[in-house]
Amino acid sequence: MARRLSAIAPDWWDYTTLDLELIEDAAALTPQKIAKLSRPGFKVVLYDTREDLYLAEALEYIEAWQQSTDDNPVGVCGPIGPTEQLPLVARIVNTLKIDVRSAHFWGMDEWVIDGKEVSPTHPLSFERCDREMLFDRIDRGLRIPDAHLHFPKADTKEFRESWDAGVRCALMQGGQGDVKHWAFNDPLRRKGKWKDTPPPADEYRKLATRVVELHPLTVAQNARTSGGGNISLVPTSAVTVGPVETWKAEKVSIWHAGTHDNPFGQRLTCLMIAKGIADSSVPMSLLADHPNVQFNYLRSGLGTCSIEMH
Repeated sequence: MARRLSAIAPDWWDYTTLDLELIEDAAALTPQKIAKLSRPGFKVVLYDTREDLYLAEALEYIEAWQQSTDDNPVGVCGPIGPTEQLPLVARIVNTLKIDVRSAHFWGMDEWVIDGKEVSPTHPLSFERCDREMLFDRIDRGLRIPDAHLHFPKADTKEFRESWDAGVRCALMQGGQGDVKHWAFNDPLRRKGKWKDTPPPADEYRKLATRVVELHPLTVAQNARTSGGGNISLVPTSAVTVGPVETWKAEKVSIWHAGTHDNPFGQRLTCLMIAKGIADSSVPMSLLADHPNVQFNYLRSGLGTCSIEMH
């Protein structure tokens, strides 16, 4: 049977094209049921306070970087969104005087305008945010050198090569967007051979770091979370780390504080990964096939999918 058209953007694939039974099952999940969805290769953790959530997120950076040595460097691939953990990482490094000079960092993504990545002077630049909230706050004698910071560019060659240059990625950390992406791995347009069905999961997983066109829901979300609702401020293209690089990370850790995706979205991807349902209209669900994934929730941020009129 043909898949439904998107209720959001009919020229695109997204989660609104899924079978209604799956959508209803996800909406019915309580926090107690979500906590029981862990399985081998997929762990669900709930936190009771924002402080505990963001501290645990920051400690993932620390634990990964502490494994790094000059002879065996280790890196982290990190997001913009959430960002609350970034100053905490710097504070922990400085307070405990942790030498992270051998460690590496990969940025997940960056905006692209007219075929070129935005510069760090752009107000929405992800590189700028990483530097200002994290790396520039680390004491100089402890700080990761610039040569170990890998930010994606529209010309992806150098960034892609850095993943195969002898640095082990211990952790890829991220959030989840309204369109159920990690990084900017958005659903694709309905066109060409993918007009009637979305790409199979194994086809989508072949995608590496690349420049992408953003789903309309992603543009709207970034206006909401970063631009005060000014959609015209948000670029419609970006360069993003791909599934190819994601599967080189030993662990993928996703953080749900309730400030990015909504109560339904937080439930849907957890259910799909727990049940092994990988569908590229819900890109996050492709992590069902990654060997080590952890979903981290702020309990109060899970909200409810019950109908409330406002």
